[in-house]
Amino acid sequence: MATKISETLRALSRDLRYEPTTKRIRALLGDQPVLDSRSAVVLWEPRRVVPCYAVPANDVVGVLSPATPVTPGQDSPALLHPGIPFRRHSSEGKPLDVSAGGQSAAGAAFELGDPDLAGYVAFDPGAFSWLEESDPVQSHPRDPFHRVDIRHSARHVLASSGGMVLAESTAPLMVFETGMAERTYLPESDVNWDQLIPTDSMTLCPYKGAASYWRLAGGSGEDVAWSYQEPLAPAAEIARYVCFYDNLVDVKEL
Repeated sequence: MATKISETLRALSRDLRYEPTTKRIRALLGDQPVLDSRSAVVLWEPRRVVPCYAVPANDVVGVLSPATPVTPGQDSPALLHPGIPFRRHSSEGKPLDVSAGGQSAAGAAFELGDPDLAGYVAFDPGAFSWLEESDPVQSHPRDPFHRVDIRHSARHVLASSGGMVLAESTAPLMVFETGMAERTYLPESDVNWDQLIPTDSMTLCPYKGAASYWRLAGGSGEDVAWSYQEPLAPAAEIARYVCFYDNLVDVKEL
């Protein structure tokens, strides 16, 4: 019987999963070192969408101490999305506080109880500054099974709102990212900038970099488009291309 790989991976999301990495992984709390490891694993707790790093306790140079456990709420979300804090755990283990150089991060570590990961401690991606070798990590560790494919296209794409053309292009970039809907990025020269106003919103993607956002001129404050002005090297082609939320404006192929 044939196996659809994406369905198998989705079924595994209910399990505690890990993958070893040979990269040197370091974390800093402020400017103070917390860990330095060449034996890290990329770790997903059950139902957790994005991974974190876990390292052997011997590779931790910061101080670990017992933390106050978080009392689970009545709700039990099907997925632990990035908006659900690290301290909300779905596997057996002990929560830990982390301190280094007079600074502290409450509940930012988790001693894993699984026997296959005995002696490993997981760390909150958002509580520290991270380095893979000498390169900074944005947002969270990169998933080794995650791809971002950027392809030049000749699709004729129109983005509009209320009959007003926001952008029209026959030279978009199509972005195909694992687990995500395909996205259409349009050249900045094909965007009607009179209809867009920049906002203060900013998000980080470990694969593409820091995104800037725009809202409709004269509309609500809701962001309707984004762009990576200075993307990370693997996504350099989408620099300054603009993508619209197709659930907020009308994006269609002509």
